[in-house]
Amino acid sequence: MKSNQTPIPRVRIQVEDFDPGAEVAALRAQDTRVGAVCSFIGTVRESTAGVAGSISSMELEHYPGMTERAIEAMIDEAQQRFDIYGARVIHRVGLLQPLDQIVLVVVTSAHRGMSFQACEFLMDYLKTQAPFWKKETTPQGARWVDARVSDDAALSRWGIAATNA
Repeated sequence: MKSNQTPIPRVRIQVEDFDPGAEVAALRAQDTRVGAVCSFIGTVRESTAGVAGSISSMELEHYPGMTERAIEAMIDEAQQRFDIYGARVIHRVGLLQPLDQIVLVVVTSAHRGMSFQACEFLMDYLKTQAPFWKKETTPQGARWVDARVSDDAALSRWGIAATNA
């Protein structure tokens, strides 16, 4: 990155939607070392437990300040584990509908392997360790959603025990 550029924030928590193309372009701008970019976009699906149409909305809450610090620490950990140049996490909060984007993770590196691994590591970490609270509205009413056992298992393959119990 050229020294006269202001670095973009690595973490952003927001209500408004995001433009994945613009975010990828901003992360890799002017960094001639980048040979690989990996991104993940999570969206609100309309089903839970395989029942179509069972989610009419999702509401995400967070603890301002604490959430950003926790995700910054996750990115620091990814940079220690993987040979990456940059990472960006954008996570939405508030009321979301099916098809809405929830989260964007973007990672840059010299080669695809490190980008893929770091992106997957960050998503596994986000699903279990980031301080977000999720409430789904279904035909039966609203309910808070706990982390799934499969999410904890995904995190454990990185040698990290889930602390969300």
